[in-house]
Amino acid sequence: MKKKAYAVGARLGVLLASFALLVGCGNGSGSGGVKTIHIFQFKVEIADALNKLKAEYEQSHPGIKLDIQTVGGGSDYGASLRSKFAASKEPDIFNIGGYAEMDMWQEYLEDLSDQPWVKDVKDIAKEPMTKDGKLYGQPMNLEGYGFIYNKDLFKKAGITQRPTTLSELEEACKKLKAAGITPFANGYQENFVLGNHNINVAFADQKDPGAFIQHLNDKTETFADNEVVKQWSNLFDLTLKYGNPGPLTTDYNTQVTMFASGEAAMMQQGNWTQVQIDGINPKLNLGILPMPINDDPQLGDKLYVGVPNNWVIYKDSPVKEEAKEFLNWLVTSDTGKKYITKEFKFIPAFKSIKGTDEDLGQLGMEVQKYTDEGKTLTWNWFRFPFGMQPEFAAAMQGYIGGKITKQEMFEQFQQNWDNLSVR
Repeated sequence: MKKKAYAVGARLGVLLASFALLVGCGNGSGSGGVKTIHIFQFKVEIADALNKLKAEYEQSHPGIKLDIQTVGGGSDYGASLRSKFAASKEPDIFNIGGYAEMDMWQEYLEDLSDQPWVKDVKDIAKEPMTKDGKLYGQPMNLEGYGFIYNKDLFKKAGITQRPTTLSELEEACKKLKAAGITPFANGYQENFVLGNHNINVAFADQKDPGAFIQHLNDKTETFADNEVVKQWSNLFDLTLKYGNPGPLTTDYNTQVTMFASGEAAMMQQGNWTQVQIDGINPKLNLGILPMPINDDPQLGDKLYVGVPNNWVIYKDSPVKEEAKEFLNWLVTSDTGKKYITKEFKFIPAFKSIKGTDEDLGQLGMEVQKYTDEGKTLTWNWFRFPFGMQPEFAAAMQGYIGGKITKQEMFEQFQQNWDNLSVR
């Protein structure tokens, strides 16, 4: 059986070859004594701050110019990145996710294991970009999610203890409902809410998520027969039982607005919603709850925390050493650290960098606290077969809408996984 990495790599090679027929070539990372580091990144929310950082870096590093290009916000970053490589206009620094996406780009990545910042990376942030003991990416930041909750509405309903088990969560829902408060705002129109974050609970709560995924690929285990998957579905049912009407017509913005306006006490989302919530009601008293699937206190109080993206360096870059120096400066200099927390509003993936409540907000501080205490579970959608996310979401939406049974939902999971898995 061929490994997924090789099959994905071959697929990438075909894509790059196709692009090469369409686009010209030539990189040109340095000329006239000035060396240019080409940076290609996709987080549109930090584009303005990156331009400010660029000016400060160039001023303190004579002879270095940063050329920063941002593609995101609805544009296909992945396709744009592939076209860059096909045109022999490879960026010196770019962004990728981990696991399967790292495998896809493996042949182009510089080994960063010997860099001075590596020892400072939080353990949870290393795994997605580590292969054969080597680290190939610098984590951009950490993000975490669970059930964001309104502490004041909980207090109004007489809930005095944070629910960290499934039974406790249902009791809290009953109290909220009795007080005339909708427990959950469910944005189940959104594929990522279901097909990434919600279904991830069924993977992250496994004793060994990687082994479970391998067993699915090997067809030695199924969704329908897995006890953790069954328990996850009970939590899913709970959100539906105590959720808002019309979850399938509730998109992300509507979900966050409902919650921020006090129309619901909880929503499944992450710290990235802080800015939008603050824009609607900056006085909300917020916290994050775990997403418990059973009453096991050992599993209990944990959040799902991961690295949304990584900085990587093209291994054949003509300014490879300068690119390494920039990434090192970004996470070790006072200026770089300031940008990560105060300008980017990132939860740092590094032990020595700490964000404050003013920088990160209530939600970011909670995720940072959980991470520092080691109370985290993993993100696993980067390990899913390509194209699986919308298939998970479609099956779950069919179940929500009453078009299929729970057993049929599991069967659709299995059929789609088997069809999309690369052997």
